[in-house]
Amino acid sequence: MNQSPASKVSEKAIPLKEVVITLYEAQEKIYPRSIFGYFTKWRWVMVWLTQLFFYGVPWVEWGQRQALLFDLDAKRFYVFKLVLYPQDLIYLTAILIISALSLFLFTAIAGRLWCGYTCPQTVYTEIFLWIESKIEGDRATRQKLDESSISAKKLLKKIGKHSVWIAFALWTGFTFVGFFTPIRELFSDLTHFSMGPWDTFWVLFYGFATYGNAGFLREQVCKYMCPYARFQSAMFDDDTLVVTYDEARGEPRGRRSRNVEVDTKELGSCIDCSLCVQVCPTGIDIRKGLQYECIGCGACADVCDTVMDKMGYERGLVKYSTQNAVNNNWSRQQMLQRILRPRVLIYTAILSLLVIGLLVSLWVRTPFRVNVVRDRGVMERITNNGMLENVYRMQIMNATENTQHYQLSVSGIKNLQIELEHAEANKIIAVKPAESRWVVVDLEIPEGSIEPGSHKILFKIKSLEDKETVTEKSIFLVPR
Repeated sequence: MNQSPASKVSEKAIPLKEVVITLYEAQEKIYPRSIFGYFTKWRWVMVWLTQLFFYGVPWVEWGQRQALLFDLDAKRFYVFKLVLYPQDLIYLTAILIISALSLFLFTAIAGRLWCGYTCPQTVYTEIFLWIESKIEGDRATRQKLDESSISAKKLLKKIGKHSVWIAFALWTGFTFVGFFTPIRELFSDLTHFSMGPWDTFWVLFYGFATYGNAGFLREQVCKYMCPYARFQSAMFDDDTLVVTYDEARGEPRGRRSRNVEVDTKELGSCIDCSLCVQVCPTGIDIRKGLQYECIGCGACADVCDTVMDKMGYERGLVKYSTQNAVNNNWSRQQMLQRILRPRVLIYTAILSLLVIGLLVSLWVRTPFRVNVVRDRGVMERITNNGMLENVYRMQIMNATENTQHYQLSVSGIKNLQIELEHAEANKIIAVKPAESRWVVVDLEIPEGSIEPGSHKILFKIKSLEDKETVTEKSIFLVPR
């Protein structure tokens, strides 16, 4: 059967064009514009406060040691006057719970205050952006520089910027490790090129993390990596202070010359200058409503106020407000009155009780700890002189900065004799400052003086300097 010419053409191989479909939107680099204003000043105040604490505290001495040091090798944590041991983990747990409740409280009151002002990601991004602006120039200059072809001037600026970034990041990593290794010793090892492999690894690791997060990832950490951005809405309500755009006042937006009255062209107060987008560190448009990417830094409010001043309009087109205040046109006083709502009061009450409890617990904390364990290798035995002996191992942890002397007594059984190995005269146990000591304790009674079985006993350890006493329960075994 003959085929038509058309069918022959259709049967010919037709070259297929390859089409690439991407599942992810390409991210454009954000160039935040510099701005000065009320919220920007507070953000830089917090940058200075947090960094003075971070870089300064490791160098502060308390007596003959570092004031704040988490000495993992010695298993001791020094917090100014306090000396804590791994057994004091309850205090760390309390601090973590207090931190979590504080985050809930501040979020319920004013949204992402932590993210906008004190989060390390925000703080170091601000510092790195400041370094970038000083070396490469303002926003427009940086954009032109990145779009320009390779030149000696461009290479010089890029190398200079990254050199400063790397130096700052390495010093940050060094300081972080200085909270876990005595920083003066670490600095001495650094200057003599004798740092240990682990210290070197962690300095480089945290330095690289700072360099990558603050220099390159920036807003990507806040938008995609930080879990707080995802569940923050669960802590928001209609009375939470957030950065808001007054749509009723701003719309319809439109460009115009200065000092033109709002009603002249039937336009709102927004002149559609897009500066609020240009200053945003995460690149969002606040005029589209609250978005999870917003870190609540207030940069858009600062720049909008400057535009309103130039136009001769009232400030506050973009401001910290609540959804109820915007919907009901509340005054500032009415809005602030709603802050003390049941949710906030409950958070505050629980947080206050936890803080008070932690402080009281630290205040009445005994300056030493004792652990008594039975020697598993020697349950009970008869000595050569006819005595029944039980062996115990006692650990005394001195949580003070001075050598302490402790006296041991045991009650619960009559005629119980105490023998201490390596004890000082009069059976006094000496423990050096902020150290832990194990002591072998032999308890003996005449054989047959009590009936077989398990008998409860009570160890009492008294500090001769502080007059504090710690008691520990145990048992004395008599074989059948």
